[in-house]
Amino acid sequence: MFLGEDRIEIMRAMIMSKTSEDRKFYLSKLLPMQISDFTDFFKTMEGYPVIIRLLDPPLHEFLPDKEEIMNEIFTMKLKLSGIRDLKEIDDVVSAISEKNKIYHVIKSLEEFNPMLGFRGCRLGISYPEIYEMQVNAIIKAAINVSAEGKRIFPEIMIPLVGESRELEILRERLEIVAKGVNGSDKIAYKFGTMIEIPRACITADKIAKFADFFSFGTNDLTQMTFGYSRDDAEGKFMSKYLDNKILPGDPFRTVDFEGVGELMKMAVEKGRKGKKTLEIGICGEQGGDPETIEFCHKIGLNYVSASPYRIPVARLSAARAAI
Repeated sequence: MFLGEDRIEIMRAMIMSKTSEDRKFYLSKLLPMQISDFTDFFKTMEGYPVIIRLLDPPLHEFLPDKEEIMNEIFTMKLKLSGIRDLKEIDDVVSAISEKNKIYHVIKSLEEFNPMLGFRGCRLGISYPEIYEMQVNAIIKAAINVSAEGKRIFPEIMIPLVGESRELEILRERLEIVAKGVNGSDKIAYKFGTMIEIPRACITADKIAKFADFFSFGTNDLTQMTFGYSRDDAEGKFMSKYLDNKILPGDPFRTVDFEGVGELMKMAVEKGRKGKKTLEIGICGEQGGDPETIEFCHKIGLNYVSASPYRIPVARLSAARAAI
């Protein structure tokens, strides 16, 4: 959504900004692009709920590769030794200065464990203007499409919540933004969160007080429960674990019912204790798996989501589970 050629440079300029005012300037350039994105979503999904997750990845993922920038700086410094024209020297020195700024931003955003680092709702708390822009765009897009006589049901999902206060703060701020858009009173929008941290499952009753819906992010929930890195596990030891029957199956394909599943069951029970009307679903690779779908039906989930190629199997499995 932010990696397209028409927006990646704006995104990078926003990330490199040192003040909230500067970030807002670049976000204002991204706003019409986001309105266009969400308008397309709502038109395509007319009559159905559309869950939009707010920015989740760590910011360094939008910046150039550190090694690449270092090589560019080195190449430009070598080039300086062969330049005689003063204006050309000034241009190269200026270019080196700009590359150095990018390099230092990349260094400042480096993390030992990005999956558990500065991402998800932590971005929204630290840089509220990012989520405010996205919610502004969602509501404006919904109003535009609704004006065409189409039924729109936007659901705004705040990622990586592990503490109820995180959701309380963000929802309070974002409700102000949503209500501040002219015509928003005609849009039946909802706020919810992804449940992808074990602590969120354990404290789901408290989190539910500030959520209209939950959506299990089973990829991250599995990683954090097992302590496995999904990419590393599949490439290094998962096949050995399956061959030696340490695990009954790949937990990134079928939900681990004894561990992750118990956390999910706890979150459903506690969540609905905190709010009886809570809508709960699943988003993750496991959402298209027949065994997982049957389990989701048993613990009372309202829906599953799956990647496009797995939707036919998911529909059939959901129908069987309901019989």
